Amino acid sequence: MSFFAVENLTAGYGGRPVLDGVCFAVEPGRIVGVVGANGSGKTTLLKAVCGILPHGGSCTLEGNRLEELSPRQLAGRCGYIPQRSGIAIDVTALEVVLMGFNPQLGLLERPTPAMREQARRALAQVGLAGREEENYLHLSEGQKQLCILARTLAAGSRLLLLDEPESALDLRHRYRMLDLLRQWVGQAPGRAVLAALHDPALALNCCDRLLVLAGGRVRAVLDPAADPPQQLERQLAEVYGAISLHRCADRSGRQQLVLLKEPEGCGTIDP
Repeated sequence: MSFFAVENLTAGYGGRPVLDGVCFAVEPGRIVGVVGANGSGKTTLLKAVCGILPHGGSCTLEGNRLEELSPRQLAGRCGYIPQRSGIAIDVTALEVVLMGFNPQLGLLERPTPAMREQARRALAQVGLAGREEENYLHLSEGQKQLCILARTLAAGSRLLLLDEPESALDLRHRYRMLDLLRQWVGQAPGRAVLAALHDPALALNCCDRLLVLAGGRVRAVLDPAADPPQQLERQLAEVYGAISLHRCADRSGRQQLVLLKEPEGCGTIDP
């Protein structure tokens, strides 16, 4: 049995289907990226999995159908980071992170000192040490995203669902964020990340697997570290058009993939 499995998932808006029969599985300890053209259903997929969007089919996490869980139970197992947080009231960064503990608290119960300390550590982990008492609304968009990431990391979720979490971050913090997620999935058994990503370089070099969404379905499951560049090119061309991929080494000797946009009609170019 897979750690997390999606079977025949269908979802859409106002009677217009976006996803039709989506199936895939995620193993523990993995970061799985979702790529696709605009409108391919990346956000729809994540909203369906976390229960925000009504859907057909099933999503099963560690043998439990998410559709059968209460909102509180679901929130305790799955952490969702949307493109925008939706927080529009004056609260501190620390209070935002403490919201992640709500599924563990009873009505009117306040976070414990241990929870507050854990929240402070999570803020420091994402680079926001010393910002605990700042108004969340006064943070930059990138800092807000990091604050929401801290909330999710502190909450004890098993599966993290991230919708283009890199969109508001600069180059340095994009890779820092993926490093944090890599540390998180490795710190304890039974954790995984499913992330819709806009940046192809980030997806290719930081994810264990890539799901290519097109036409309402998963058209390919890619292994960036092992698949030949020519094979990756053919599959990713459905998202990015004519491209070429090349493996090169950074100054530390680590192999990375570089994606180049080629003129349309040129086909693939051998790396």
